[in-house]
Amino acid sequence: MDQVEWRERPELRSPALVCAFKGWNDAGEAATAALGFLADSFDATEIARIDPEEYYDFTAVRPTVRLSEGLSRVIDWPENSLSAARVAGAEHDLLLLQGVEPSLRWRAFCQTVIDLARELGAGMVITLGALLADVPHTRPVPMTGICSDQSMVQRLGFEQSSYEGPTGIVGVLHHECSQAGLTSVSLWASVPHYVAAAPNPKAALALIRSFEGVAGVAVDGSELEHSAEEYERQVNAAVATDPDVKSFVERLEKTLDEVTEESPPERIPSADAIARDFQRFLKQKGAED
Repeated sequence: MDQVEWRERPELRSPALVCAFKGWNDAGEAATAALGFLADSFDATEIARIDPEEYYDFTAVRPTVRLSEGLSRVIDWPENSLSAARVAGAEHDLLLLQGVEPSLRWRAFCQTVIDLARELGAGMVITLGALLADVPHTRPVPMTGICSDQSMVQRLGFEQSSYEGPTGIVGVLHHECSQAGLTSVSLWASVPHYVAAAPNPKAALALIRSFEGVAGVAVDGSELEHSAEEYERQVNAAVATDPDVKSFVERLEKTLDEVTEESPPERIPSADAIARDFQRFLKQKGAED
């Protein structure tokens, strides 16, 4: 892996590799915000970087320049940074890959990620994505899950995706991991297109909650919950000032409610499942303390 710049190769317990990328797959910055929240929650430390030289058109994804200590100029290149986090009390540690969607050589880039996963003993790859959709900000965030393991599809209640059309690096990486024999799960949050420019902590929180069920890792999301509540309050206030937007949101709500009423009821977790999740959270908190 000549494209990988290592800082250390930690010994981890059956880690899950979680990936998110800025760009086309990151509506409302929800995917990268969710991954950043995981990194902060578990005090992840950087262990490697993927050299951008082979994978970016720097006229499309430009490096930036900044002043260091007000004197020397430093070039910051588009980067894909790999961090590791040990999760006390959980069955799996975490590897977190956050970066920018590459411009070039996607298959080679995906192979580099797969090689990293195998090098560090990852048995599962979880990709996070967010897309723009005709959904209202006032309702729970619609989530889509795609998995290469049919037994996991049934256990987690994922539906078979019927999407056909353009895809991004998240979709390609999910496919390449499946082809390479790595269990791969792709989680997607739907973001209201009429507030696409604003960071969306509500969608990020939905990704975190879905991640918990897949990875078997409990996350204290209270800080993100507060941000999601404030986000919804601010969007509500903005929508209320524009009658046209308010009417549009009400139509979206009505349409979604009608679809929900016609659809079969969602599978509700059993009491045992809820108890297991709560016990897992307490076990992790006890180990951390």
